[in-house]
Amino acid sequence: MADNRTMAQFLEAPTEGYEDSIIVPEITADNFELKHGSLTLVQNKQFFGHDKEDPHAHIQYFNKITSTMKFPNVPSTSVKLMLFPFYLKGAARIWLEKEPPRSILIWDDLVSKFINKFFPPSKTTNFRNEITRFQQRFDETFYEAWDRFNDLLLACPHHGFSELHQLDTFYNALNSNDQDSLNSAAGGNFLDKMPQDCLRIIESKSKVCNSRNKPVVAKVSTSNSTPGIIPDVAELKDMVKALLLDKKNQS
Repeated sequence: MADNRTMAQFLEAPTEGYEDSIIVPEITADNFELKHGSLTLVQNKQFFGHDKEDPHAHIQYFNKITSTMKFPNVPSTSVKLMLFPFYLKGAARIWLEKEPPRSILIWDDLVSKFINKFFPPSKTTNFRNEITRFQQRFDETFYEAWDRFNDLLLACPHHGFSELHQLDTFYNALNSNDQDSLNSAAGGNFLDKMPQDCLRIIESKSKVCNSRNKPVVAKVSTSNSTPGIIPDVAELKDMVKALLLDKKNQS
């Protein structure tokens, strides 16, 4: 059949192909409606897609927020699929809009695509390297080191390190004083204990935030300050001598 459209009609912008990437299953519940307050709630802490943002933490936060929204006969995953686009901003929103139409059918698919986009394999490798090379800093207490080590683990929940590997890495990263403290608490060699006992000992010790005094770094006076100090001392000596001489004369 011949196409009888005019030149102007041929040049018109298409009206198809603008379907969303997320397909929300049909909701059959009566009188279902997302209130404006629900949108405001998820928009209070939006994800922008910045390098320093943790997509895992944002998914946990989003799950926590949406878990408070209960609708009769409406699956929670459907509510999440409806609200998630409003949770994104900036580069993250652009990413979702570029996803192929009707390509996301279930919540798990959305989470998988989201995490893989904003936490690529290279980022995982960097975190794994940081965990493996972890070292207690010279001015860091035991509690601070343990807290920082756990932050690294939480930032990359799929790091793949067993509990045994984590405990061994942390113990060997400590300074000799804190290693001795753990050995003492274990009644011998710390690493001879079962992993669960090792973890209990570490957590017990970490509750004492100031388990080790931070080393005091003395400020070393430079040679530049010496010329300014010597005249002051000499002047003070002269004043004392003058006072003593004056007192002797009065006597």
